[in-house]
Amino acid sequence: MPQKGVKVVAQNRRARHDYFVLETWEAGIELKGTEVKSIRLGKCSLKDCYAAVKNGEMLVYGMHISPYEKGSYFNTDPLRPKRLLMHKAEIRKAHQGVMQQGLALIPLSVYLKDGRMKLELALCKGKKLYDKRDDMAKRDAQRDIERTMRARG
Repeated sequence: MPQKGVKVVAQNRRARHDYFVLETWEAGIELKGTEVKSIRLGKCSLKDCYAAVKNGEMLVYGMHISPYEKGSYFNTDPLRPKRLLMHKAEIRKAHQGVMQQGLALIPLSVYLKDGRMKLELALCKGKKLYDKRDDMAKRDAQRDIERTMRARG
């Protein structure tokens, strides 16, 4: 029986630093058997990966899944494009955002949800350097406030 709940396997921490997240979707991932085993062991990287619509299907490119050690000839190419399982209306909406507004589709995390592999996909707008500096300044200020509150309390 599959475990209940959500277990995060991999996150793209850089995405929230480099992009404004406008909208998110949950998508299933079409994987081979040894890829699932490898992801369950945490051998997945979302660094430099993105999603795109091709022939009406959502595909994720650059998602690295290390080959499963006990997989022999069943292992697949670690960087092969993986199909995402989403509703047609969601794919259409994401595609329109990319084509009309020049936004990007960036995977934020891969997780197990009730025994099934899911990917959190976001429609993002790129941040400028000054936006990144503003975020860092706000984070530092908040950290200083919390530090002084702890020291007084």
